[in-house]
Amino acid sequence: MTPTAVEAAPDMLVAALRLPVWNVLAERADGIRRSLPPRPETALERFAWLRSLNPEQERRAALLAHLDALCGHLAGRPALGYPADDPMPDAALQEAEGFNPQLTALIAAYRAART
Repeated sequence: MTPTAVEAAPDMLVAALRLPVWNVLAERADGIRRSLPPRPETALERFAWLRSLNPEQERRAALLAHLDALCGHLAGRPALGYPADDPMPDAALQEAEGFNPQLTALIAAYRAART
């Protein structure tokens, strides 16, 4: 049984969305990464690093971790808290919305096709 055009539309939109959404999330993450002190590699050093951040930096570090997890999920490395079989978590769409008018329109089309 082959999918109808309506059934295939979300899959085609996922393929069309994956790279542009990943690009927006990665660009946002890179900007945040540059605005924070360098993050150490070891867990103990990262703990000290986190404790040294002011409240605004803490908020940005949390957003950075969230964006990195979503980028990983879109790249095929499922993020904790998101179903492994969800190719386009709504959180990724929310984080990518509003930065590019064409992408925002594509996200709206995907949401409409998904329902």
